[in-house]
Amino acid sequence: MLEEFKKFAMRGNVVDLAVGVIIGAAFGAIVSSLVADIIMPVIGAVTGGLDFSNYFIALSKSVTATVLADARKQGAVLAWGNFATILINFLIIAFVLFLIIRGLNALIKQEAEKPAKPAEAPRQEVLLQEIRDILAKKPA
Repeated sequence: MLEEFKKFAMRGNVVDLAVGVIIGAAFGAIVSSLVADIIMPVIGAVTGGLDFSNYFIALSKSVTATVLADARKQGAVLAWGNFATILINFLIIAFVLFLIIRGLNALIKQEAEKPAKPAEAPRQEVLLQEIRDILAKKPA
């Protein structure tokens, strides 16, 4: 059973999937930083200092805080600003993946459209053609 699991785990597809998940997680962290540290501050500056991460709707009358972390401690809140930030993360990741897949598809299509090299004749046929040409040049 251990040997069978080893064969399964070392197959190319499983290893490729593991590498993809690790790279995807790293890419997700990069995009999260891009949104949180670059895009959202720019949006905040353009809109007059809005900070989406602290936008929420209190679902309980006991919530009086103005900061999301404190409000969550006081009761139920609908953190729509946090959701908006995560939605922007997703849209950026989806768009980048779209561009990557589109580029890969273009490369694959380009490779498929290349004309194939004509197959070389087997060595025996080449020799027979040479003999035929020599015999054709001989005077009758």
